[in-house]
Amino acid sequence: MSITEADVAVIGAGPVGLFAVFALGQVGLNAVVVDALSEAGGQCAALFPEKPIYDIPSRPDITGAALVEALLTQARPYAPDFRLGRRAVSISDMDGAFEIALSDGSWLRVKAVVIATGGGAFGPSRPPLAGLDAFEGQSVFYSVPVPARFTGKHVTIAGGGDSAADWAVHLAEIAASVTVVHRRPTFRAADATVAAMARLVEEGKIRVVAPGTLAGLEGEGTTLHAVRIDRPGSELLRVPADALLCFYGFAKDVSALSAWEVGAHREGIPVDPRTYATQRTGIFAIGDIAHYPGKLKLILTGFAEAAAAAHAARQHILPGRNFHFEHSTSKGVPSKP
Repeated sequence: MSITEADVAVIGAGPVGLFAVFALGQVGLNAVVVDALSEAGGQCAALFPEKPIYDIPSRPDITGAALVEALLTQARPYAPDFRLGRRAVSISDMDGAFEIALSDGSWLRVKAVVIATGGGAFGPSRPPLAGLDAFEGQSVFYSVPVPARFTGKHVTIAGGGDSAADWAVHLAEIAASVTVVHRRPTFRAADATVAAMARLVEEGKIRVVAPGTLAGLEGEGTTLHAVRIDRPGSELLRVPADALLCFYGFAKDVSALSAWEVGAHREGIPVDPRTYATQRTGIFAIGDIAHYPGKLKLILTGFAEAAAAAHAARQHILPGRNFHFEHSTSKGVPSKP
């Protein structure tokens, strides 16, 4: 059995989880980070990487992707160990520590746990297509962490919300072709984005098939060649495609939390707002999943919670040990690995 040891396990690699890595590093603790998605960044990276965020202190506006990249850069000096594309299945007490079973069969042994899962485990809603698994991560994607990989490619985008429309407009400038498939003729995206997409349709840079639904995939191995689209009242349409981007939303699953004995309920995990400790000693919760009276579900609130939880985790791991708190201006950060 493969077991990795660390001071703290951070469950969730969204913005608040990433800042927790930095906050833990500042108090001398290292972290292993677990997330169900294959890329760090949570909803910021998966749902609105190009959308501006306006309430991050000192940043009049910053895109979700830029915020995630900045947080990764800030955390990097503390050498976090990322375990992406896997879930924390169970958390067991073991000789004064916690053993966490991951969905890939590996284990973590840590002294404290910080839960930063947003609304719960976060995973894409997948279309019911035969053979989909073979293409995922190579030709089929649910987010766009690296837009440049689609340069000169034939791209099909499925969905009718902001993510689908945003990426259709963005990729139309670099892709060989962009086809958008939506089950209804109207889109739920912002008016300005829908207007921009309409202009690109007139210019021949985007093709819209609406109403239409995905009917099948054609390819070899992990390489996609074409997408089949079902159109009501018309024959099946075959569209050449090197990549399929599916934006049907992301499902939040809080069922796993009920087995972690942290008192999770529909509103989240109850915590002490002084330390963000849960009812289970040594386990803390921060960000949207943390619940207490007067809670504001904002990224900047989660950042403050991460700092407080890091200090509380240090006190839990090193009880009675004197700790002279230093501001980052005097403490600095380690040399980047």
